[in-house]
Amino acid sequence: MRMICLVRHGETDWNKLGKVQGSTDIPLNERGIRQAQATRDFLAGSDFDLIVASPMKRARKTADILNEALQLPLVEMEGFVERGFGEAEGLTRAEREAKYPSWDFPGMESWDDLVKRVMLALQEVNAKYGDKKVLLVCHGAVISAILSTISNGEIDTENTHLVNACLSNIQFIEEKWKVHDYNLSEHLANI
Repeated sequence: MRMICLVRHGETDWNKLGKVQGSTDIPLNERGIRQAQATRDFLAGSDFDLIVASPMKRARKTADILNEALQLPLVEMEGFVERGFGEAEGLTRAEREAKYPSWDFPGMESWDDLVKRVMLALQEVNAKYGDKKVLLVCHGAVISAILSTISNGEIDTENTHLVNACLSNIQFIEEKWKVHDYNLSEHLANI
């Protein structure tokens, strides 16, 4: 049985303000650093073999903080960068609803393209590191795409808000991925 723990990056100022980040490379804020540190402390002593991370600042910094305790090889993979939201990036929810009431943002990466990209990257991780227990540090839309795809839509993006620095675990059993649990955030209770 192969296992991957999906870790959403810590909070950024744009998360706090409700702005869409997408491909805009925003760093962690102080709370995001504390969330990553709490996640690091929670995972300290665990038996992971490898960290795979999106190269975007917020994910990479989260991965680096986790690795302070774990001291694991760290591999960056472009396939796990956040979904591009085109002209909606930098806008708050109210601004998006006013400007694009249909939520059809010019220049946005389509859901199908996101799913294809992310699932290909997940296949690559499975092929290269299938015998390893992997921490995958990435982004909300990326994790949502993975969870929605492997749960056949039972875990959908409309009804599931993944909190910053949450943990979701997937397993490769009998030649297919299954969701073990998702959006775990008990380790963040004091943040």
